[in-house]
Amino acid sequence: MADSEIAGAVKAALAQVEIPGGGTLAGYSGLSEVIVTKSAIALAISVQPGMEAAFGPARVAAQKAAEAVGQGRKVLISLTSDKSPAMAAPTGQAAAQGRPGPPPKSAVPGVKNIIVVGSGKGGVGKSTVAANLALALAAEGLRTGILDADLYGPSIPKLLGIEGKPAVREDGVFSPHEAFGLKAMSIGSMLTPGQAVVWRGPMASSALRQLLRETDWGGLDLLVVDLPPGTGDIQISLFQQAELAGAVIVSTPQDLALIDAQKAIDMIRRLSIPLLGLVENMSYFVAPDTGKRYDIFGHGGAARAAELFGMPFLGEIPLDMAIRETSDAGRPVVATDPDGPQAKAFRAIAREILSRNPQLRA
Repeated sequence: MADSEIAGAVKAALAQVEIPGGGTLAGYSGLSEVIVTKSAIALAISVQPGMEAAFGPARVAAQKAAEAVGQGRKVLISLTSDKSPAMAAPTGQAAAQGRPGPPPKSAVPGVKNIIVVGSGKGGVGKSTVAANLALALAAEGLRTGILDADLYGPSIPKLLGIEGKPAVREDGVFSPHEAFGLKAMSIGSMLTPGQAVVWRGPMASSALRQLLRETDWGGLDLLVVDLPPGTGDIQISLFQQAELAGAVIVSTPQDLALIDAQKAIDMIRRLSIPLLGLVENMSYFVAPDTGKRYDIFGHGGAARAAELFGMPFLGEIPLDMAIRETSDAGRPVVATDPDGPQAKAFRAIAREILSRNPQLRA
């Protein structure tokens, strides 16, 4: 059946799902568009604040109804309300203000430690750094995985040369891809080339929660999460629901990038996530014919900013053709040329993180 036919079958199945107050889910005004890909079905049910528990059975019934007609596709259903996420207010303070605080954080099954890699803006090479950093940490002997949390612009499948959709076990749990010794999960593996993810924040956050918690990570020492750029719903949702060991911020030496990086740092501090340090990407260029170094975007801005922000400076990554070419080819430089100068830059940063945070080896 075509994706449009599956979507129609899901809507027809939802006509059998009753909702509080009478009527069925198919005719409910809070039902989102049903999105169907080759491997997944996604939809959201928006309810009034305080009605989440009442709609719980309808969500469960909708899940079963969609699975029955989904022809083996993974079903992602989020139940959302119009409440905005709380910015990490303490429970007592939240209660004093007459609103609930964020739900308690909990560990992710099969994962000892989680670190996130973020940036204040796009275009700074965050995903390339995240993928090579994960490989560098694995090279230090840690069982490592990577989760692509950039749902609107997933890059990890391209960077790691991953093809095809992830397998789904009979119990509905994903089996992650494996690439260069990493376990990897990305919504990009479920999309057709060029397909956009047109989801509102709560729906995207719910999808991320399922990718994180309904994947068989298989006993990782460390999971690296590649965040979307900026300071949006996905970051806040992840920070509030999962125990995180810390965050790495990626910037270029430019003042504009560092201004945006400061915003990401401020958000992370407000949400009480440890800051592991700042990485300066595209730090300098060495001409391959002459060996002369050029500071195309300036130099040392991230090191000065780290000192100003009161956080560690983890190191510099050069602007290098080999990093670009291996990234485009799905053969990251840390995996394919581990003794080269480019890989050594990433490995030095991984060692710096581990030396400053020995608990990550525990």
